[in-house]
Amino acid sequence: MQGGAGRSMMMLAVVLSMLLLMSACGGGPAWEDEHLEEGDISARILSDHVKADWRLAPSPDGEGDLIRIAFRLQDGSSVNDFEITHEKLLHLIIAGQDLSYFNHIHPEYKGEGVFEAVNHFPAGGKYRVIADFKPAGGDAMTKLAWLEVEGEPADPAPIVLTDPLEATADGKRVTLRIGSLAPDEASVLAFHVEDEASGRPIADLEPYLGAIGHVVILSEDGEQYVHVHAEGDQGSGPDARFEATFPKRGIYKIWAQFRHQGRVFTTSYAVQVK
Repeated sequence: MQGGAGRSMMMLAVVLSMLLLMSACGGGPAWEDEHLEEGDISARILSDHVKADWRLAPSPDGEGDLIRIAFRLQDGSSVNDFEITHEKLLHLIIAGQDLSYFNHIHPEYKGEGVFEAVNHFPAGGKYRVIADFKPAGGDAMTKLAWLEVEGEPADPAPIVLTDPLEATADGKRVTLRIGSLAPDEASVLAFHVEDEASGRPIADLEPYLGAIGHVVILSEDGEQYVHVHAEGDQGSGPDARFEATFPKRGIYKIWAQFRHQGRVFTTSYAVQVK
């Protein structure tokens, strides 16, 4: 009994000594040592910290509709500073519910987290709006919403798969080759741009938003969104390569944008990911 009691006392003494040593060395739960200096919170802005408030109203001059987006933190304070990404503070994608309408614009920053832009919607109805931006010191993020535009809606246009993957716009023919149409798998999107009338390759494409071009991908239901810019150092055409991943199975619309002789042109393709 005495031997057992002695061993117990020795073990207790060892444990107490270890606790005292940890206290002296600053040991303890890791979270007790975590602290944020003033201003650090701006460098830790995550997408979940930011809320986008969308408003749609007639524009002051009566031309088009005014889209107003206000970005705020969870505590209600505005997100005031933004970083330039691909030459702009904010990229705003607008697509009709049936994906027959597409526009890519860059709203003006009004301060205190507010951006505004005027857009001419072709008809009433629901439109998917998508904002890509990056708060200063925070993560690049995307905010999506549905906006209801007043007026008579157009008859829905069914999505028809593009076969072959060719499209024309502004006198250009753009052919697309896709490495893979499997879900959740990196795929190369290779575009070839040529003059529609002569068939000659166009080798003097101009940089658009800091790259040879860019691509937007949206699922049929408007819920899956991918926005990618071209791989770097690709020259000026006629070929442009992008890498994208389709998140899940289904039908997707792909829009590709390039610039030639000062004009941006857009081609679109509908594909099915199986």
